[in-house]
Amino acid sequence: MKLEIVNLNKTYKGGKVKALCDFSITLTPGVYGLLGPNGAGKSTLMNIITDNLKADSGKILYNKRDVKKLGKEFRSVLGYMPQQQGLYDDFTANRFLWYMSALKGLKRKEAKEKITELLKTVNLTKSAHKKLGSFSGGMKQRVLIAQSLLNNPEILILDEPTAGLDPKERIRIRNFISEIAENKIVILATHVVSDIEFIAKEVILLKEGSLITCDTTENLLSQIDNIVYEVTVLSGEVEQLEQKYNVSNIFRRGDEVIARVVSDSLPDELRKTKVRANLEDLYLFYFGENKDGKSEKA
Repeated sequence: MKLEIVNLNKTYKGGKVKALCDFSITLTPGVYGLLGPNGAGKSTLMNIITDNLKADSGKILYNKRDVKKLGKEFRSVLGYMPQQQGLYDDFTANRFLWYMSALKGLKRKEAKEKITELLKTVNLTKSAHKKLGSFSGGMKQRVLIAQSLLNNPEILILDEPTAGLDPKERIRIRNFISEIAENKIVILATHVVSDIEFIAKEVILLKEGSLITCDTTENLLSQIDNIVYEVTVLSGEVEQLEQKYNVSNIFRRGDEVIARVVSDSLPDELRKTKVRANLEDLYLFYFGENKDGKSEKA
């Protein structure tokens, strides 16, 4: 199973705004974390793959066949969870999933089995016959995840799947995604980088429509292992530190503050200790503000 994206380009506003620029990548079964700041092109990429948006140029191949020629055959192997919660408030969760099953062409027996299974998976069995309008944001997220899996897709695209979920629900969904990814290509776009740190086969970094890199978390973190520090300063020095460097975390201890800093130009006089890098540090490294006289990575 292989999904090849070849030289995708997409612009808006008459070509003035580049959403994707010669984007190319080859995906095989497993979870791919898609990271990038707002406006990086993540939603554009997902919408082109799902045929909700047309690219200006480039092509997508599924098992070496152009998806434009595959048409309905390709869409039948897709599962998509959008970020926007466009649900029918008067529908119950159960009715909504039956409705989506019909749109996906599932037979009645198959639909019944999948709906029962998925409601259990997303922990909504007891709320199956409640109207969606009464659901919290997190519950609506879980309904959207369930509908994306009804047709047992080979390619699963999830846009912020854990937004609005409490920690226990996030862990449950994250583990489930990891379990099903063995025989699926899963693209998971998120701003909660911890959601993909341990389940992503590879992490895709996207900036201003261009692919920065795609690699395993281990390989990516090895790039910044020597530039992540815990810096100890006095409380009154925190603001100055934040203005000059990319700071990911702050912990106050009495009159002192321990700050986690990502920088390759910390002065020797600072009290600092090197620490092991994580995916949040990597995000700051590539997408943090332009500080300490250095340009952002590209």
